[in-house]
Amino acid sequence: MQAITVQRTAAPKEKPDFSRLGFGQYFTDHMFLLHYTEGTGWHTPRIVPYGPLSLDPASMVLHYGQETFEGLKAYRADDGRTLLFRPLENIRRMNRSNRRLQIAEIDETLYLEAIKALVRADIDWVPTHPDTSLYIRPFIIATDPYLGVRASHTYQFLIILSPVGAYYPEGIDPVSILIETEDVRAVKGGTGEAKTGGNYAATIRAQVRAKEKGYTQVLWLDGVHRRYIEEVGTMNVFFSIDGRVVTPPLEGSILPGVTRDSAIRLLTSWGVPVDQRVIAIDELVEAAGAGRLSESFGTGTAAVISPIGSFNYNEQIIPVSGGQIGPLARRLYDELTGIQWGKKADPFGWTVEI
Repeated sequence: MQAITVQRTAAPKEKPDFSRLGFGQYFTDHMFLLHYTEGTGWHTPRIVPYGPLSLDPASMVLHYGQETFEGLKAYRADDGRTLLFRPLENIRRMNRSNRRLQIAEIDETLYLEAIKALVRADIDWVPTHPDTSLYIRPFIIATDPYLGVRASHTYQFLIILSPVGAYYPEGIDPVSILIETEDVRAVKGGTGEAKTGGNYAATIRAQVRAKEKGYTQVLWLDGVHRRYIEEVGTMNVFFSIDGRVVTPPLEGSILPGVTRDSAIRLLTSWGVPVDQRVIAIDELVEAAGAGRLSESFGTGTAAVISPIGSFNYNEQIIPVSGGQIGPLARRLYDELTGIQWGKKADPFGWTVEI
């Protein structure tokens, strides 16, 4: 494996108030860089002071959006350890995204060591306040200066770090969701299952409309029939109907979430039946009206578990769990965060110590 060089900053930043972080607003002292050149491969891994990038205005990422990214976290345990949660799953998912976007894959061992080395370099930035963590954002951009649609011959891989609190202002309190009926996020065969910026850019208009109406996020329906539930803008989504947990299947148009998989594995280990199947919006409305929908929640790295208190579908309000957090969402949140912060046993071997 290539050795990672470290250049320490000569001007450390003043750290923010870790009790009032918000999400994605502050960035640490250092970043990781790795370059790709066709014929040479990935090379020159290094940690350098955090700062602006120098890009040619014709860089292909700026014109054709060839890029991928990931998101994971580092957690400070009460005993002083710093833990990652299932980092290899994020690494492997990024390489799957790379294959879809025709970007060179990165060696898993080097990738994991880069994350560890960067977090170690900025270890004092890992917050210790309740419900805080260090968000880790790896990303790849196409850097060829070329105005033509093809795969780039050069790339940059970077990792930046951000101390964060809760993603949603509501924290663990239930959020309200607007079901989107005009725009679509993705279709099977597209890039919906890849973690790439274009998927998120396509959601912004609907998110703006939702926020103007007082909703936290949107729930996407499939792009063909506009009938089948897919995912929330930043989360996979689950429903508890008739004592069974139901979540849309991974069929190419939604992101295969690491937290989604973790929740399914935990629920299954508790004896809770989980069905990964197609769910029509009409079924959700009917189940709610008949009192068979007992709770709903989203899962994602940023929010972990986010209970859903209500949906708006064509101006019809669908209340869920009386607007309160349901027992499964609460148990999942407590279990996952307990494992992530090292407060609970880790029977699945999910945590990796820095």
